[in-house]
Amino acid sequence: MRLPLVLFVALVGCQQPALSQQTDGPITVEAPLAQGAGALERLDGEIGTSRRTAITRAVEAASPAVVSVNVIEVRNYVRRATPIEEFFYGRRIPDRVFQQEVQAIGSGFVISDDGYIVTNDHVAGAATKITIAFPDGSQMPATLVGSDPETDIALLKVEPERPLPYLAFEEQGDAVVGEWAIALGNPFGLFEAAEPTVTVGVVSAVGRDFPAQQGRIFRDMIQTDAAINSGNSGGPLVNALGRVIGVNTVIYSRSGGSVGLGFSVPAWRVRQVVAELRESGAVDRSFYTGLSIRPVSPRLAQQLGLGQARGLVVTSIESDSPAERAGLLPRDVIVSIQDEAVTSNEDVRDRLVDSRAGDAVRLGVVRRGQTLTVDLTLGEAR
Repeated sequence: MRLPLVLFVALVGCQQPALSQQTDGPITVEAPLAQGAGALERLDGEIGTSRRTAITRAVEAASPAVVSVNVIEVRNYVRRATPIEEFFYGRRIPDRVFQQEVQAIGSGFVISDDGYIVTNDHVAGAATKITIAFPDGSQMPATLVGSDPETDIALLKVEPERPLPYLAFEEQGDAVVGEWAIALGNPFGLFEAAEPTVTVGVVSAVGRDFPAQQGRIFRDMIQTDAAINSGNSGGPLVNALGRVIGVNTVIYSRSGGSVGLGFSVPAWRVRQVVAELRESGAVDRSFYTGLSIRPVSPRLAQQLGLGQARGLVVTSIESDSPAERAGLLPRDVIVSIQDEAVTSNEDVRDRLVDSRAGDAVRLGVVRRGQTLTVDLTLGEAR
């Protein structure tokens, strides 16, 4: 699209025929102003229109709803005595625990005109005081409605005097690999109470999984090369329509800065978590199966006739439990949940992060050398 525009500008700006570089005579160029103010205004208008792309329109629509999240939280610190101190005291000095208020900043975005705001749990989940700074320079105190450490999502609430601009989640399917990805937020807390910083890339991949870290379960993450830095946490990742496709959460970096490997919690998971936080202030993942399991060791694998140590063996099943009703038996080996391999209790937790009591879960089971599929309906926690 750029080549015709460049040619058009060049032709409008010159009234003389093109001359060879070997021409001896002087070359004169008539400025566009000589054609009159009307032509110049038309040219400016056409250039200005061409500068407005799907990205600029998405940014214009999304920016008013992106906020800075300023928090104060109390953290515990442990001070250990040095060997020199213990030498002078002549005895071992116990560790001392003290508390300190710490100020931090992240990003977030408004999801309703009455003031609900989404951010990360690691931004505001432990806050004792929260202040929201809006792009127009105004600030409001916020309360923590609820937080979910497992998915790293938190829901805040402000009480605005008038309806706020807000963002909508993309509901027409998952993020598409290769589509535009626009990250908005406040990197490093540099531009509080100002228009958000905008970085642009593409959706590099979807469905990225990471091992659980400090109780957080990062699964089905969206990968993007849009620059995401510290302070962007909790800000939105939007598509070219200005709809939220993810919440910017973590980066992979050896330097601490963006290297083009940013990851966002997908919108479909955020919607589910936010709905539960809004309703009850927490996410209830408790359920009942009635079965006991443990990892298959190499020795146990030989006893069960397995070619390799894999999966989780069922050691016992309670009577009249969901597991019994599903047809599971002791010595069954569960090798997958929802078609994903499992080898530990941690794997089970990760695979079931989006499941709730009443949901049916598909299990891959090996029984006496035969592979079968068992549908287990999770029961209410007792």
